[in-house]
Amino acid sequence: MPLRALSRPFVPFRTRSSVLGAARVALLARLPAALLVALLATLPAAAAWELDPAQSRVAATVIQMSPEGPIPRQHEVRRLSGAAEADGTLVLPLRLAQSDVVERLGPLPPWLSGLTERPLATVTTRFPPQRLARLAVGESLVEVLTLSVQSGNSTRSEPLAVRFTRESPARVRVTNAERVALDGRELMADPTLRSVMLLLGYEQIGDEVPVTLDAVLIRR
Repeated sequence: MPLRALSRPFVPFRTRSSVLGAARVALLARLPAALLVALLATLPAAAAWELDPAQSRVAATVIQMSPEGPIPRQHEVRRLSGAAEADGTLVLPLRLAQSDVVERLGPLPPWLSGLTERPLATVTTRFPPQRLARLAVGESLVEVLTLSVQSGNSTRSEPLAVRFTRESPARVRVTNAERVALDGRELMADPTLRSVMLLLGYEQIGDEVPVTLDAVLIRR
């Protein structure tokens, strides 16, 4: 045998099984990344939630103080609307036109009719979209949200315990998890709200105005 042949480096013979084994190793090395991509593709988008105006409202019970005694009266702010940002931030403007006040008053005086579409207050909050995405149908979770309420030149923050209940893959109902009541004296101290209250016949109201939230988040 020629000496040149003996001087060649030894190359092991690769059988069919060894080739398949190397392919399996390469596939397994790529498998975690492929699974991660597939998993991320199946997760719902964090910003895919918005309020359904047809099913979102806030109801308030105003206690009218009359010579005959306290009289509870129900009012609603309907057609709540707003879309969540990627981090769950939700901005919710509240307009007089969304309330049943306009229906009860009928034609408004000129000085007030221009206010119906102007936000009387703007509520900003932030909910956890990732936790909502992990909720199974029929499950609920309670989160304490911070509500930032801007009205006129003033802004105040209030905590609110909210219950999220998943009713279907694309539908989550939102209700307050605890009793909530507004300060009636603060409401009457606001010039615009006081004007509306007087038009409704409320010269004096109770110290508390209980409020209930019933809204629906839907996936876009």
